[in-house]
Amino acid sequence: MKLIKKIVVVLLVLAALVYFVAIPYVHRETKKFSPYKTSVLELDNTVLKIDYSSPSKKGRKIFGELVPYGNVWRTGANEPTTITVSKPIKIIDKPLPAGTYSLWSIPNKKSWKIMFNTQIPDWGVTRINGNQTTHDSNYDLITVEVPVIDLQNPVEDFTITFEEQTLQQKSQNVISLAWDTTKIMVPVYK
Repeated sequence: MKLIKKIVVVLLVLAALVYFVAIPYVHRETKKFSPYKTSVLELDNTVLKIDYSSPSKKGRKIFGELVPYGNVWRTGANEPTTITVSKPIKIIDKPLPAGTYSLWSIPNKKSWKIMFNTQIPDWGVTRINGNQTTHDSNYDLITVEVPVIDLQNPVEDFTITFEEQTLQQKSQNVISLAWDTTKIMVPVYK
């Protein structure tokens, strides 16, 4: 009986070491390669802020290989990308209430689906399988689809910015996501 108790105690200590020491260490090390970045837009007393980790291309083919087509992507690295809005806005024609949301995407060759999700998990992929995201579609508040823009010059670091574009002869704010030779723009309305 004492041997079983010792084995249980040793297993619990090992599990605690993995959970409280090893996993945080791996997360810190991973962040060195995909630095944390923030983009902010102030729009008529409304603040939009996007927090994300920015991986680099490093000579790799990104979309269709490193980031497979048709699969949910955490839209960056490390923790899921988040967007915080101080007041309600519209993403294309869909209302997004004030709050903080995780931002997920499904890249495809000609268009991307972008999901604004009310759940913000600790990490963007599972600890067991680094290719499986922690995205839960049950918490998708809105989903929009936007076309892909092919870039002539590759973008080395994954970048999310706010841009002002002229769309249909009107000035329009967009969330711009660019990496490798791919760019998408998600229109934002006050």
